[in-house]
Amino acid sequence: MKRLLLLCMLAIMGLVTNAQLLTWTPAFPKDTDVITITVDATKGNQGLMGFTGNVYVHVGAITSQNNYSGWLHAPFTWGSAEAAAQATYVGPNKWKYTINNPRIFFGLAPGEILKSIAILFREGNCSSSCKAQRNTDGSDMYVPIYNNNLAVRIDAPPSQPKYDPVPEPQSWAVGSVVTLTANSSQSADLKLYHNGTLIGGTTGTTLTANSIINAIGNQQFIVSAIKGTISVYDTLNIFVSGGASPVAALPAGARDGINYEPGDTSVTLVLRAPNKSNVTVIGEFNNWTPQAGDIMNKTPDGKFFWLRIHPLVPGREYAYQYLVDNNLKIADPYTEKVLDPYSDGYIPAATYPNLKAYPSGQTGVVSLLQTASPVYNWNSTFSRPDKRGLVIYEMLLRDFVAAHDWKTVMDSLNYLKTLGINAIELMPLNEFEGNSSWGYNPDFYFAPDKYYGTKNSLKQFIDSCHKNGIAVIMDIALNHSFGLSPMVQLYWDAANNRPSADNPWFNPVPKHAFNVGYDMNHASADTKYFVSRVLENWLQQYHIDGFRFDLSKGFTQTQTCDANGGNCNVGQWSNYDASRVAIWKGYYDTLQNKSPGSYAILEHFAADQEERELADYGMMLWGNMNYNYGQASMGIAQDWDFSRAIHTVRNFTKPHLVSYMESHDEERIVFKNLNYGNSSGAYNIKDTTTALKRMELDAAFLFTIPGPKMIWQFGELGYSYSINTCSNGTISNDCRLAEKPIRWDYLNDPRRKSIYNTYSQLLHLRSHPWYKEAFLSGTITQNFSGPVKWLSVSSGDSSKLLVVGNFDVTVQSASVSFPSAGTWFDYLQNTTFTATGSNQNVNLSPGEFHVYVNRNVNNVAVTPVSNIPWTGTTLEAKVYPNPITSTYMLEVNLPAAGDLRADLYNVTGQFMATLHDQFHSKGDHQLKMNALKLNRGNYFIKVSSKQLTKTISVTIQ
Repeated sequence: MKRLLLLCMLAIMGLVTNAQLLTWTPAFPKDTDVITITVDATKGNQGLMGFTGNVYVHVGAITSQNNYSGWLHAPFTWGSAEAAAQATYVGPNKWKYTINNPRIFFGLAPGEILKSIAILFREGNCSSSCKAQRNTDGSDMYVPIYNNNLAVRIDAPPSQPKYDPVPEPQSWAVGSVVTLTANSSQSADLKLYHNGTLIGGTTGTTLTANSIINAIGNQQFIVSAIKGTISVYDTLNIFVSGGASPVAALPAGARDGINYEPGDTSVTLVLRAPNKSNVTVIGEFNNWTPQAGDIMNKTPDGKFFWLRIHPLVPGREYAYQYLVDNNLKIADPYTEKVLDPYSDGYIPAATYPNLKAYPSGQTGVVSLLQTASPVYNWNSTFSRPDKRGLVIYEMLLRDFVAAHDWKTVMDSLNYLKTLGINAIELMPLNEFEGNSSWGYNPDFYFAPDKYYGTKNSLKQFIDSCHKNGIAVIMDIALNHSFGLSPMVQLYWDAANNRPSADNPWFNPVPKHAFNVGYDMNHASADTKYFVSRVLENWLQQYHIDGFRFDLSKGFTQTQTCDANGGNCNVGQWSNYDASRVAIWKGYYDTLQNKSPGSYAILEHFAADQEERELADYGMMLWGNMNYNYGQASMGIAQDWDFSRAIHTVRNFTKPHLVSYMESHDEERIVFKNLNYGNSSGAYNIKDTTTALKRMELDAAFLFTIPGPKMIWQFGELGYSYSINTCSNGTISNDCRLAEKPIRWDYLNDPRRKSIYNTYSQLLHLRSHPWYKEAFLSGTITQNFSGPVKWLSVSSGDSSKLLVVGNFDVTVQSASVSFPSAGTWFDYLQNTTFTATGSNQNVNLSPGEFHVYVNRNVNNVAVTPVSNIPWTGTTLEAKVYPNPITSTYMLEVNLPAAGDLRADLYNVTGQFMATLHDQFHSKGDHQLKMNALKLNRGNYFIKVSSKQLTKTISVTIQ
C-alpha cells in the first residue's frame, strides 16, 4: 500500500491529533466478521454536522466480480428511509452502523472476493440532493476488507477513507513533529522508517514513533511488518512546501490550461485559482511524488498559478493533477482528455482503442497532456447553410447506433442526407459524469467524452458531415456543472454541500427554477472568459458550426428563487430580463469573433419580447410545439392550434424560430397516438397504421412553414416508444434518461418507410431552387384553429404553396381559397387541381392532406383529379409505401358488408389491370406490382364496391 500526502505550511504545529472521519471494528475486518462502522460528522465534508434527524446508510460492495471497480449489491434505495438502513445515534455528530457477515449481507457469490465496503451516511426521505457525510472532497467513503494474511497500516496521521486512503490534511513546516502510529493484523516485528532512517521498532501489533520534519520536499515514511518469512509494508509520503508559493509573472502569451511549446518537449501549465495559497503539480513526470521544484509559481495579483514542465517525451501521454492548499486534488479544467476511475473501465476497446490505463494508486479524475499528439488533416471545405433554412436532426449517439461511436454513425450519413436534413445537432458530447447519459451532467468542457470514441474520430465524423453538406451543431450545457467538475471542487463549501461564496464561476445556490447541478454565474468575468475559451475550442479545433445552448434562460443573476435556491417564481424568471439579454449578446459576439457565421440556438422559452430581441441580433430560438402538434395528431380539438410554430405569430421580425414537434425532452407523438388517439367509427388513431399516417399529416404542417426546423431522431420512422421507457420495457418517470431501443428495423416496415418518404419529399421541396426562397422568407397566411387547417406561403419569385389537411376523425368539408387561379400541382400525389382563385369547398377524409404548389417541381406528366371517377366519401383506402417499388400494402375500410375490387389506371384514365377482384374484409392487403411489368411513372388505383369508390394516386418506381 502506498499513499501520498502533499501539504503546505500554514503555521508551525506540534503533534498531530488522531482524528478520524470513519472508524471501524475490528481494525482489520474480514468478510465474515461483525463490522461496526462509526462516522464523525465534524470531519470530512461535514455534510451531517449539526443534523438532528434520522440518519441512514447507503452501502455497496467492491468485489472481484467487476474487477474491484464500482458499487455492487447495494441493498438500499438512495434517499429512502428503510428501517434496515437506519444508523444508530451514538452522540453529537456521530452515528454507527453494523453489518453482520458482509458475505451474507451483500449476497456475494461463491468465490466472489470482497475488497471494500463502500458507505455513505445520509438523511432519509430525500432525492438526489440528500445531505450526506462524505470525504472532504465529496467522494465516497470505503472500509477495506482483509483476509487471514498478515497486513500492516499507518493509521496516524489519520487518512480519509477513500478507496486508496489519503491522509487527512495537515499543516506542516520544517521543525514540526509528526507522530506516527502503525498497526498490524498479527503480532509481528514492526519497524518504522523516515526517509530511510529507522525511527522506531517493536514486536507486537502497534508501533508509535515521533519524527521531526527536517527539510523541504518529500518526506517518506515506511512501516514494515515481518513474521517469519512474510514481509508486508505500508508507505506514506508527505510533501512539505516550506512556505508560500514563489511569486512570478505569467509568461507572455500563456493562457489558462495547457500551453504547448515549440519543440514538443515542454509545456507551461496555468491554473486560475484566486485566493488559493499553494498549488503543486503531481503526475507521471514526477512519479506522483513531487519535489520542491514542482510547486507552481503564483502571479503577483494572486489569481494564477503556473509551472513549466520539462523535459517531456514527444507523443507520450502524461497523467497529472493539481494539489491545491494541502488537501484537494483536481484535474485540469482545460484538459482535452481525462482518465476517470469510475467510468473508463466500462468503455469498450473497440470504441476507444488503446485507452491509457488509470494510474495505479491515485484517486479522482486525472487530466492528460500530450505533446506532438496525432494531427487530423481536414479534407473538406464547407459553406454553412443559411440559418433560416436549417433542417436539424437532433441526435443522441447512445440511442442512435448500438456501437455508440463516431465511426459507426458515419455510416448513416447517406440515410440522413437522403432524408433531406442539412444539420445534425449532437446532444452534449464533452466529458460528462458516467458513460450512459444524455450529457447534461458535464464536468470537463474541452474533452470529448471517450464513450463516443477518440477526438480524431470525432473530427473525422464532422469532416464527413461537411463533405455531405451537413452542418454540425453541438448541444452544450453551460448553465451548470456537476460535482466532478474541478471548478466546482476548487471552491467548495463542505458544511453546506455546495459551491462556496468565493467561487469565481458558480453561485452557491441557484438563481432560477429548474436548475440541475450547480448554477453558473454568467455575470462573472471569470465565467465569461471560460465560456469564450470553450466556444473557441470547439469552433476552431473541431470545426463545429455552432451550438445549441441548454437552459439558456438560466444565464442570469436575477434572483427568482429564495436565498436557499427554493420557492422559485417561474413566471418572473420568464419575464423580459435586460441583464440576460446583455449576457447573450456578449456571447453571440464571442461566437462571431471566433468563427463568423456560426450558429447560436437557445433553449430559452422566455417572453416573446426577449426572444424577438435575441432573434433580431442573430440568434435562433427553440420553438417547442410538441403539445399542440400532439393534440392535432391525436385528433383532439383542445389546443390543437400549432400556429406558434410560425415566427410571425410570436411577433419575430426574422424567421429565427427553430420550431419542432419532437425533441429529446418531449413525449413521442406516435406513442401519444397509439395510447391516447381519438376515434370515430372505423377510423381509430390508436390503430398502428393510422397512428403512423398521422405523423405525415403533422409533418406536412411543420416542414412547409418557413424558417429552421428540427427532427428528433427516428421521428422520421414514427418512433413508438415513450420517452419514459425503461430498459425492461416498462414505462416510468424514473426512466426518462434510460437507454432506448434502437430500431433501424423500422425501415423494413412499409408504413414507417412511408413516413420517411414523406419527410424526404417535403424537405427536398424546401431546398428546390424554385421554392427555396419561399421557405427562407416567404409570406405566410394560415388558419390552424379548426379541424381543417390550411397554410399558404408565397415568395417574390411567384412561387406559391398551399397545404390543407383534416385533423379530425370524421369527414370534413371546408372552404379553401388558393392564392391564385389556375392549375395547381399536388406535390405528394402527382395530380393537378384547378383553382378558381376564390373560395372552393373541399371534402377531406380524416387524416387526408394535400400539399399544393403552383409549379410542377416533380416535372412529370399529371392528370386532373376530375378525370378519375370519384363517387364516394365514406369508403376509405390507403396505399403505402408510395412511391411503390415492388410489394406494397393496400388498406381498405369498408363501412358496410359487401365485396370490393381494386383496378389500376394510367394517368390518361386508361384501364391497365385488375389488382384484386374481391376483398371481403377491411384491413391491410399485401399486393405485388412487379408481376404487372409496368413502366415507372404515375398511376391511379380505383377501389370500388357496388355503391362506393375511392381513387388513390400512386407512383411506381
